[in-house]
Amino acid sequence: MLSSSKPAAVRTFRLLPDQLEAARTWVEFGERTPSKPRYASSVVLLKDGPAGPQTFLGYRRGVSPLGIVSFPGGSVEVHDDDSMDWIGPSPAAWAKSMGMSEELLARRHVVAAIRETFEETGILLAGEDASSLIEGNQGNEWMATREAVANQDKTFGEMLAKRGLALRTDLLKPLVNWLSPDFAHRRFNTRYFAAAAPVNQIPSPLVSKGMWGRWACAEELIAGREGVALGDEIGQPNTVGLTLSDLTVPGCEIILEKLATARGCIAYLNHKRATVVYQPRLVEEDGEFWLEVASAPVSEGAVSRER
Repeated sequence: MLSSSKPAAVRTFRLLPDQLEAARTWVEFGERTPSKPRYASSVVLLKDGPAGPQTFLGYRRGVSPLGIVSFPGGSVEVHDDDSMDWIGPSPAAWAKSMGMSEELLARRHVVAAIRETFEETGILLAGEDASSLIEGNQGNEWMATREAVANQDKTFGEMLAKRGLALRTDLLKPLVNWLSPDFAHRRFNTRYFAAAAPVNQIPSPLVSKGMWGRWACAEELIAGREGVALGDEIGQPNTVGLTLSDLTVPGCEIILEKLATARGCIAYLNHKRATVVYQPRLVEEDGEFWLEVASAPVSEGAVSRER
């Protein structure tokens, strides 16, 4: 599924190992009604580096529809409906920019994006007013707060209210909407956002869940995508010897491709995007399964570069 004003090119991607059994079952027993996807949000954190735009990637334990390696993100939760001070576009404006009719759902996605980024990286897009952001997100107290929010021992709204903070939703930019393939057992309807990393905040993985996370240059990742350096660096049984396509879902890889061509973070953030919905389609060829995606051209804040 693709909705865009630009012509699309068909791309193919390998299935992740955990997807193969679901794909075989889907084909063997015939197509059935897909499971209902869970709503999720993911944030592409950005900063400029010597070799081009960088983004923060993290390793995910277990099996996740967002991939083994991905941007910060996760499911929309019930407490994302809680009352919170809000700075930036209204939920109605967010719904319009995201191509949605439901204002409440748009608000949930925005709250989840900021909350998940805080839980997984410590980066908190919140401040006392429209001209401020919190500083210094390191230390045991902040890590304990992140753990409490992640474990739902404390709600995100309670944490913000206690510190007198409001969500800086004006710092987020909507990117694209990805739907998991129909055959998948666990399906996500994921809204991707982008945000520049605050200068005075340093990202770090959550102690209880994070095993690896760092800033990575998008251009370098794409240039070395056929290699296994990233998987070997992470050093987990399900990453060693794997390429970028083995570690990420198509949505993540395509976003990295577009980021790799950008002139810089400002150009990428300011690029005007049409509302696009992607959904990979399962195809079988000579007994092998692939994911097929109609992808819009790589041209988001891009500049031509010799390679």
